[in-house]
Amino acid sequence: MLRAEDEGHTNHLLNALPTREWQALHPFLESVSLREGQVLCESGQAIEHVYFPVTAVVSLIYRMEDGSSNQVASVGAEGMIGVPVLTGGKTMPMSVQVQFEGIAYRMNATALQQQFTSSDGLRRLLLLYMQALLVQVAQTAICNRYHSVCEQVCRWLLLETDRMPGNEVQVSHQLIAEMLGVRREGISAAVGKLQDAGVVYTSRRSITVNDREGLHAHACACYGIVAREFSRLLPRVPAREEVA
Repeated sequence: MLRAEDEGHTNHLLNALPTREWQALHPFLESVSLREGQVLCESGQAIEHVYFPVTAVVSLIYRMEDGSSNQVASVGAEGMIGVPVLTGGKTMPMSVQVQFEGIAYRMNATALQQQFTSSDGLRRLLLLYMQALLVQVAQTAICNRYHSVCEQVCRWLLLETDRMPGNEVQVSHQLIAEMLGVRREGISAAVGKLQDAGVVYTSRRSITVNDREGLHAHACACYGIVAREFSRLLPRVPAREEVA
C-alpha cells in the first residue's frame, strides 16, 4: 500500500503531535488513496472512520432539499475529517466528499475517541483545530451572503491553492458553481475578469493562479481572516506571506 511518508508529505496535525502522542496514535493509522468525487460519509450517517488528509482535499457539503449544494469548508493537510466524534456526536451533519484525489490517513472513529480522552497533547491540538474550522465555516457563510461572486471565487481559489502542491487547480467552472451555490455563468464571468487582470489563467478544466498577490487584492477579507486564525491557533501550519 502507498504510504504518505514515501511521498515526503504529512498531515500538519499529526506532524505537530509530541513524540509520545504520535507513537500512541501511529498504530491506528492506515494510509489510503482517496478518489475524486468519493463520498466518505453522507449527512446523518454514523461516523466509522476519521481522516487526516495528506495530499487529498475534502469538502464538507450541505445539500438542500431541492438538490442544490454549498461547500461550507474544505479540509486538506492542515486538518482532519470527523470532528463530531470528538464532541460525542455519532453522525455527520453534512456530506463529506473528496474534492481533489490524493492520500490520507484513516483511523477508526472509536480509537480516536479513546486517544482523545487519554492524551492531553492530542486533545489540546484537536480542540484548537475545531476552533479554526468553525471560523472557516462561519466566514464561508458570511462571504456567500454578503460578497460578490468574484470575491467568493478569489477566496475559494486562495484557500484551495493553500492545500495544493502548486498553483494549478484541476476544476471546472461548474464544480466551483456547485461548491459556492451560484450559477455557472457567474463563475465564468468572474474567472474571465480575473484572467483579463492577469492573475489567473483558465482552460476547460483547470485554473492556474499566475499572480497570488493580485488574486489576494481582488479578494474580500474573508480569506485573510480564516488563514490568520489557522496560523494563530496552529502555529506549525505554514502561513502564506500575505496573511502573516
